[in-house]
Amino acid sequence: MRSAFVRALTAPVIAVLTMVSLPATSGAAPGPPARCEGLAELAIPADALGLPTSGGRVTETKTVPASGTGSGAVGEYCQVDAELFPVDPEAPNIEMRIAPPAEWNGKAMMFGGGGYDGAIPSLTDNVPFGDAAEGVPLARGFAVFAGDSGHQLALNDWNHAGAFAMNDEALRNFAADALKKTRDAAMFLIAERYGTQPRRSYFAGASSGGREALAVAQRWPRDFDGVISAAPAWNAAALDLWFGHMTQILQRPGAFPSREKQQLIYDRVMQSCDGDDGVRDGVISDEAGCHFDPRVLRCPGGEDRGPTCLSDPQIKAVQDLSSPVEWGYKLASGERGYPGTPFLSGADLSTPGLGIGSRLPAHPLNFTAAFAALFWDQWAKYFITRDPDFDGLTLDPQKPGKWKERISELTALQDINNPDLTEFVKAGGKLLLVQGMADPAVSYRSTAQYYQRVRATMGPRATSKFLRMYTIPGMGHGGPAAFTASWDSLTAVQRWTETGIAPREPVVSDLNPAASGRTRPLCDYPEWPRYNGHGDPDRAENFTCVRS
Repeated sequence: MRSAFVRALTAPVIAVLTMVSLPATSGAAPGPPARCEGLAELAIPADALGLPTSGGRVTETKTVPASGTGSGAVGEYCQVDAELFPVDPEAPNIEMRIAPPAEWNGKAMMFGGGGYDGAIPSLTDNVPFGDAAEGVPLARGFAVFAGDSGHQLALNDWNHAGAFAMNDEALRNFAADALKKTRDAAMFLIAERYGTQPRRSYFAGASSGGREALAVAQRWPRDFDGVISAAPAWNAAALDLWFGHMTQILQRPGAFPSREKQQLIYDRVMQSCDGDDGVRDGVISDEAGCHFDPRVLRCPGGEDRGPTCLSDPQIKAVQDLSSPVEWGYKLASGERGYPGTPFLSGADLSTPGLGIGSRLPAHPLNFTAAFAALFWDQWAKYFITRDPDFDGLTLDPQKPGKWKERISELTALQDINNPDLTEFVKAGGKLLLVQGMADPAVSYRSTAQYYQRVRATMGPRATSKFLRMYTIPGMGHGGPAAFTASWDSLTAVQRWTETGIAPREPVVSDLNPAASGRTRPLCDYPEWPRYNGHGDPDRAENFTCVRS
């Protein structure tokens, strides 16, 4: 999925379109199946898609032979590349790919992207937290497909990652529209390939892909039967504002903690709170019960005295990075702030590529700066001001001045925050939310906030019939972490969707090389796993899910 966890990046009013799901049988009419080569140059009619385009076409087809062995084996499949044309001739195409296997199970799987998207995720990858021993979706017989969200980006080109947003149609595609267009085109091509529509369809994504997973459930509730949303950046614009707020904090005079100080903070948090769950294993399970006070690390006189202590500005910075913030002005999406990142209760400031970097944010930015600063700078340049020369470090999200109205417009477009999933439930949809509690990029508190809103809107009992939220202590954003998770989430959501058997006491395995096969129970939020005090502390059966 293009490592969805790790690659996690004055204008007219943007109209948020009313989006209507097409029936499950939309697209091509069932007919005789087509050979792989028979799909070459096939036209995709505009009326097969549920949102406006200028149609599309297949650009290349090829038969990919079977490869791999054992659980890593993938059977023969047909790779079909296609492009969907925009309405605005100045907007980029949507590039997409579909992989119908030779031995089809009658089901489809769409992958979400990550970060600012701009590339087609690998169709031979697994779903978030997927169990490699069970095989990737393509190996299981799913017709797998994905798109680039409507623009093309060179890998790690952070100097232009947000440049597509200068065009309104490309921006709407990234916000969500490309998901619908890609899905409908895939349904058309699947019907052409097999002569029939899939009997079940699933969506899986993490980070920005997790936001996309929630977007399809909210906006096109009949398109997917089961949805896996991991570390979802659902409130994308609010998260961007949080990244801007983080950048402002880190720019304060003397506030930026060095790499050594970042490690010092993490180590002392662990010393303070690891063990509260009954076992010292490098994982903080009771995040809500961890109350580390960074003032215990204060340098004499509050001045910076080197890597073994924190100055007063650094203490204040870490406290603010870990605390909720409110913007203080009205946003069209209704979002008021962001709940903060748990840097003082398990998340690591120094996480490579996703922490606060090795140097304070300075213009021009480079990869030594915080991930938050890089992401925010692109949003400020290309989404808000649409000025490629604008210095995003000069824009304060709490005091945006003349850009307040534009920011509000963007929240209405990008925040995927509707808690009313009634139509998704009526269609029989099932949703798994999975979130690492030590995530330094997408705060688990934010995911919990959306979950709590759904429960408040739908009711706890009704919510339990279609939604589960699982938090994984020690799990980050997919890169190096105290706990690196593996769980057969795909089988879980399939069983729930197709047989009505809800997940019950699932177990997650730790793939961290130092973990020696450690397992833990996946606890329904807000529960967390506590060691019972007897038995092997590396085995899930010796833990009980409890509440703080």
